[in-house]
Amino acid sequence: MIKVYNTISRKKEILKPLKKGQIGIYTCGPTVYWFAHIGNLRSYIFEDLLKRVLEYNDYKVKHVMNITDVGHLTSDADAGEDKMEKGAKREGKTAWEIAEFYTKAFQNDLERLNIKQPDIWIKATDTIKEQIELIKLLEKKGFTYKIADGIYFDSSKLKTYGKLWPKKMKIKSGARVEMVKGKKNPTDFALWKFTPAGVKRQMEWESPWGVGFPGWHTECVVMSAEKLGVPFDIHCGGIDHILIHHTNEIAQAEAAFEKNLANYWMHGEFLTLESGKMAKSDGNILTVQTLIDKGLNPLAYRYLCLTTHYRSKLSFSWTAMEGSQNALNNLYKIILNLKKQKSKKQLNARILKEYQNKFLEFINNDLDIPKALALLWKAIKEKKINNKTKLEVAFDFDKVFGLNLGKIKVETIPTEIKEMANERKKYRQQKEWQKADEIRQKIESLGYFVEDTAEGPKIKIKINN
Repeated sequence: MIKVYNTISRKKEILKPLKKGQIGIYTCGPTVYWFAHIGNLRSYIFEDLLKRVLEYNDYKVKHVMNITDVGHLTSDADAGEDKMEKGAKREGKTAWEIAEFYTKAFQNDLERLNIKQPDIWIKATDTIKEQIELIKLLEKKGFTYKIADGIYFDSSKLKTYGKLWPKKMKIKSGARVEMVKGKKNPTDFALWKFTPAGVKRQMEWESPWGVGFPGWHTECVVMSAEKLGVPFDIHCGGIDHILIHHTNEIAQAEAAFEKNLANYWMHGEFLTLESGKMAKSDGNILTVQTLIDKGLNPLAYRYLCLTTHYRSKLSFSWTAMEGSQNALNNLYKIILNLKKQKSKKQLNARILKEYQNKFLEFINNDLDIPKALALLWKAIKEKKINNKTKLEVAFDFDKVFGLNLGKIKVETIPTEIKEMANERKKYRQQKEWQKADEIRQKIESLGYFVEDTAEGPKIKIKINN
């Protein structure tokens, strides 16, 4: 029995899939106009943990993730530039080139963090026809109106609008949502935006209402329904999607299909910096590459995320990252030592089952991963458990944790790598940072990384996917 917190009901519920033994999940993917920051990626780690927990419970998971390559404006108020067009201007490339480059960068980040790829990728620009059909259906049912800049959804026509919001909450004009001229209600949103007169966009399409592009909220309704049907089981995203994006997805699905879009809505909390929430608009972002440039294993960030429940804020600091890196390194050392110390004792199936049952109790209680992680440490430090059983517990739990414990190999560091590390050390002492960094990058390309300590450089084997 799995319990998850459902944002709509505001309580934990027993997960009851639409089809026995199967779960359909839709996760809001990236808007591919820039690199994903580690705050964004915390949400994808949470969703990866959810998927792994379901698979650990023997569910067959159909996971769909979208790529938003058009329609996401720089403002939640349906105003401002399309982020893709803005990214294209910034880099002097086409919007299509921007989309392709940052999609690959995002997928590379998933690999670095050992996040499982979705079963289905779907791009907004591949479903324009279907989005137009949805808007036509909403128009036929009387939920739309036209103003100078586009076709809008009339939220006052839907009695259940805002069911995802906290109780007694109302969005007022001038708060988070400003009024576009001609909008009837602050909560109305664009379904189709017209290309302004005299402007030629890179991404625009013909429609029954005029040349333009779809609204961000419409895209996700179509892409999820296209691949999972309506309703489907679980819709995930960050908590910043609750008030507007996911609310507007739900509204369109209920207006068009008279059904729930998804039965369970799960949201991950923010990662915060000492200066506040990480945001691309403020320029205060850290990427996976930032971590690598500081000599950190990206999986140390994944480990950090495991230590805090997905519905709690996680405060990021370099001190916390250093602690996470040390904890992960210690875990790897313990696993290596257990592998080296050959034991004649057989696997203790009874103890393994006891730990598995406790593990299930934690992970099936709304993904209580921090308690599950503490259970792993308890097992591998327990003197009464033999090495073979400890390893089996660790490898079994890592099906959810995703720290690649099973890929750690007992091997020595090659002489050439040691020589390169010593050469790098000399360059650092001479403050020739560029040459030192070039050697570090070469060492990493060969499957190792250098950790600078007070005792001197330590070479670690990279744990790759």
